[in-house]
Amino acid sequence: MTQQSKAPAGEREIVLTRVFDAPRELVFKAWTEPERLARWWGPDGFTNPVCEVDLRPGGAIWIVMRAPDGTDYPMSGTIHEVVAPERFVFAATPEDGQGNALIEALTTVTFADQDGKTLLTIHQKAVALTAFGAEAMQDMDEGWSQSLDRLAAEVASA
Repeated sequence: MTQQSKAPAGEREIVLTRVFDAPRELVFKAWTEPERLARWWGPDGFTNPVCEVDLRPGGAIWIVMRAPDGTDYPMSGTIHEVVAPERFVFAATPEDGQGNALIEALTTVTFADQDGKTLLTIHQKAVALTAFGAEAMQDMDEGWSQSLDRLAAEVASA
């Protein structure tokens, strides 16, 4: 008898750093307070009509990103660690329109004080569960870059 394994379509690990001209407490809140997170999460042109964060280890994250064409991209997740204002760790699973998992990602975000500014580091390990997920992972750097540009605007206006 032959067994077929569901090998992941791809794996990816990225590390991004950026300095924000804002105190780390504010940048941390922008990541962990749903009303702030909803304003910047996602690539250019995307909105977040649903953004829920239960900020505690074991708490849930539920974000629905809406693309400019009206397509919704839901993401569920679980918070693993919260050390305000230093560290935020969560697992996330973006889904397709039928609720099928596309990617499993573990994201660690650290916030370091740098003379009143914030050095933000994102470390993300992701595994694609579908061909579409693997394709989407190829654009992770660009998506994160656009999101972080939006985050910079969010903390600058606070």
